[in-house]
Amino acid sequence: MFQLTKRKIIGIVLAVFLFNYLLAVYWSIEPDITDIKTLSQQQASEEGFDPVTGYATVTALIHVTETLLDKPGGYLSNDVMPPSVLMDNMPSWELGALNQVRDLALIMRKDFSRSQAQSTEHAQLKIAQPKFNIDHSSWQFPSAEAEYRDGIEALRAYRTQLADPNDPNAQFYARADNLVVWLGEVQSRLGSMSQRLAAAVGRSRVNTSLAGEQGATQSTFAPSEEVIKTSWWQIDNVFYEARGEAWALIHFFKAIEQDFGGVLEKKNATVAVRQIVRELEATQDTVWSPMILNGTGFGLMANHSLVMANYISRANAAIINLNNLLTRG
Repeated sequence: MFQLTKRKIIGIVLAVFLFNYLLAVYWSIEPDITDIKTLSQQQASEEGFDPVTGYATVTALIHVTETLLDKPGGYLSNDVMPPSVLMDNMPSWELGALNQVRDLALIMRKDFSRSQAQSTEHAQLKIAQPKFNIDHSSWQFPSAEAEYRDGIEALRAYRTQLADPNDPNAQFYARADNLVVWLGEVQSRLGSMSQRLAAAVGRSRVNTSLAGEQGATQSTFAPSEEVIKTSWWQIDNVFYEARGEAWALIHFFKAIEQDFGGVLEKKNATVAVRQIVRELEATQDTVWSPMILNGTGFGLMANHSLVMANYISRANAAIINLNNLLTRG
């Protein structure tokens, strides 16, 4: 009898483990890329409006945030129960996408929706933007999901007012200088991510913090060279965070191509945006390896972080090129 009971207990434990493992695998499937142009046209039609300037960008921001909450398994970064609490790849992916949501929401509040520096902030964006800045791992009082839902509702209200021809108070200014501000944020974010990915193998970095300006100073002493290396335990987290950022940016750049079409055509820069999207899409290729490998640069084993860093760097270079095109007279 004891032997039979012991077997049952072992069987139950194995069944629970297998169930949680399969559930974790299913929840780790990354969302597909959505056609923002079609989505914005569809949602504008449902609301009874034409997709005016800015509608696609706000729709992309709403869609990316909603996907974080509504994908299989929901939002996992703040879960405290298995299997979510034992997962780290998808929460890292969520953080990457969330970083881009936060940056775009901020630029939308202080630049895209305002005609000049002294103009008034839009009330709904003033509500929405701080909602996305709650700690992504907060799970109660308030939970991250609840705050993000509130932010989405405020964005929806702004989008409705934006498309309403009888409400001139809500605007989206598709100007080159506004776009340059957002591109600067993206450029900074991708540059940092590229460095973190490249540090998977460890590298000696020359301190160039004060380069280019003779009178520049800094707060405290820093060595002229330092060795930067990402912890072995964090390599896969950084990799999936980069994939999340790239996934969100694909949607945002496709929306930018719609809303800033006139500006881009005038600067002959539409092809530059498409090249950025092409480079970012390469980051979403299927990872066939069961784990993120960390081989040396020219060793026998692959280094997935260096491959990702290559695509991120190429996308960042294309963004720099786009920035230059927009700032020329």
